[in-house]
Amino acid sequence: MHFDLTDLRLFLDVAESGSITAGAARSGLALASASARVRGMEAQVAVALLERGRRGVTPTPAGRTLLHHARLVTQQMERMRGEVGAYARGLKAHVRLMANTAATAEFLPEALAAFLAENPNVDIELEERGSPEIARAVAGELADIGVVAGHADLAGLESFPFRADRLVLIAPPGHALALRDEIAFAEALGEEFVGLAGDSALQQHLGEHALRAGGRMRLRARVSGLDAACRMVALGAGVAVVPEAAVRRWGGSESLAVIRLTDAWAERQLLVVVKRLETLPAQARALVGHLVG
Repeated sequence: MHFDLTDLRLFLDVAESGSITAGAARSGLALASASARVRGMEAQVAVALLERGRRGVTPTPAGRTLLHHARLVTQQMERMRGEVGAYARGLKAHVRLMANTAATAEFLPEALAAFLAENPNVDIELEERGSPEIARAVAGELADIGVVAGHADLAGLESFPFRADRLVLIAPPGHALALRDEIAFAEALGEEFVGLAGDSALQQHLGEHALRAGGRMRLRARVSGLDAACRMVALGAGVAVVPEAAVRRWGGSESLAVIRLTDAWAERQLLVVVKRLETLPAQARALVGHLVG
């Protein structure tokens, strides 16, 4: 049996994305080449590694065993590359980072840019996810590092303080709520909202809290980013819930009424989480130190 590192990385990407097409794209391979590699791996072990279905693929019991060992091998290779420092031509260390919306949009861009400038032999894959999903992914070794809100279940994870984050309601200056200093989220559900795109972790988080409050958010518009949400609210399109840091960064706070949310979940401590710091590759440990230092 002979699987090379490209095979193992491809199988990880396919299993984690649930699709050979998406896995091929993550691995930088053509679909035909990726499919041939997967078939070749199955031929070597004489057993199916993936169960094909209309909605994608899932690992078989044999595939889950391979997935476990593939993670161990690739993690060990990343650790070796960092600690030995001998990189083959074009070969870089790869750190997988997942973060919630506030961290992805407000706090990580500058921090990651500085780290990458200082570490040219490291690539970072940043994915936006909800905090509970990130915690599960880090616990399941689907990500090296996560940045989550403190409300997530962090059992079995090591955590480090990162940033304080507060969610606020923003409204146009002439809006009926503009004179309020604070408001409960449930009370605001009667308003028309500018929301984020459906795959936004923050929007999903707000939708869940709306349901728990016995209502739903009436979305007049969905936009792709926090800056766009601030601008549309300032122009009178509705109200929105955004991180307070987004309002400060946007720089148009004089065009917005910023209203504190009284809900406990609106006050958040962002944390950097890992499964076990000492077992991470050197580059991932260095990134953790950079983020929390």
